[in-house]
Amino acid sequence: MLDTIGLSTLEELYAHLPEDVRFHGALNIPSGKSEYEIIDYFRVRGHENANSHANFLGAGVYHHYRPVLVDTVVSRAEFLTSYTPYQAEISQGTLTAIFEFQTMICQLTGMDVANASMYDGSTAVPEAAMMAMRITGREGIAVARTVHPEYREVLGTYTRHQGVPVTEFEYDPESGQLDLESMEQVLNENTAAVIIQSPNFFGVIEDAKRIAEMAHAKGALLVLVFTEAVSLGLLEPPRDADIVAGELQSFAIAPSYGGPFAGIIACKEKYVRQLPGRLVGETKDASGNRAFCLTLATREQHIRREKATSNICTNQALIALMATVFMALYGKQGLRELAEQNLAKAHYLGERLWRRFKGPYFNEFVAATGVQSPDEINHRLLGFQIVGGLRLDRFYPELGNSVLLCCTEMASRADMDAVAEAFGA
Repeated sequence: MLDTIGLSTLEELYAHLPEDVRFHGALNIPSGKSEYEIIDYFRVRGHENANSHANFLGAGVYHHYRPVLVDTVVSRAEFLTSYTPYQAEISQGTLTAIFEFQTMICQLTGMDVANASMYDGSTAVPEAAMMAMRITGREGIAVARTVHPEYREVLGTYTRHQGVPVTEFEYDPESGQLDLESMEQVLNENTAAVIIQSPNFFGVIEDAKRIAEMAHAKGALLVLVFTEAVSLGLLEPPRDADIVAGELQSFAIAPSYGGPFAGIIACKEKYVRQLPGRLVGETKDASGNRAFCLTLATREQHIRREKATSNICTNQALIALMATVFMALYGKQGLRELAEQNLAKAHYLGERLWRRFKGPYFNEFVAATGVQSPDEINHRLLGFQIVGGLRLDRFYPELGNSVLLCCTEMASRADMDAVAEAFGA
């Protein structure tokens, strides 16, 4: 390569760079290892992981059971190695799986149409907000403080340099539900969307119907967000919303240090042309057989930039397939029973602790630690191989000495009793 460009050394190649930014010497990394040494190294590292720990840490990433069949299906080469299904004639398997995914999401959410998945829940929220802005012709966004704090941060990243005003409204300190008066005060003739989460970040279930009525009275759309997809197996589908945005990590997607996950956006049919990402639809082939194709793809890859609804250039098809297999395995009744387990276990523990909020909750709740600090309790629990809750003063300074605890179907009675004992219940 050097001969071709007329140079003799690598130093000559980098001669245009200032001397003070050029690195001389050897990198501070160990020498190479053989394959069996590498395997031994990672086997030892693997044993250091807390795989056997009970986990009560929720806050958007949940510890649920992953059926073994999920990985069996998604590891098939035709799914694992497939790319964007532009050529429908050779992509029927992937297109069929996405179509089934969309159908199941509509059944879960009560919406008319769902897209072919998003990056994750956090990016689905600002995409839903911008979708509402296109539909209404307005620019303002009103978002509840009980929406996941990190989702709100991503919303801020999306809107900051577009000059979109984002206003937050408060929660009721007694119930943990939205303060409707606070919401009423921030709504105006420029509000495009009201964004709420249910169950919210505190695990409390919101009155979506009432909030939708208030938003619609001001000409705004209601965007309902969920982070705990299992709750949809038991709670009333959020059909009062105009757009539903959420995260499917609970459906057999491993926590995996925070990703990759799969998000969704679903909406009423009249808004379908403003749906970001892409949509798979059912059609017939030249022989009249049932077939699938990309029906709507309003992305920059497909149409002129000024007409694109989003710069989303891909979707989480393989990760979404995990959720699809999960939903097919559990079915409607199985998902309901799973949700009932989560509800029962959270209430078993929640009734033994001092809960901060009185509102109805699903599988998460905020517990006060009293005179003890959250770190003290979590350190004590680690000694029993239990991962405790999330300390909330990081996001909500007013909730000092409070933790967000989550009980899924994986929580045993013994572990929940240990948590209650650590709190001094």
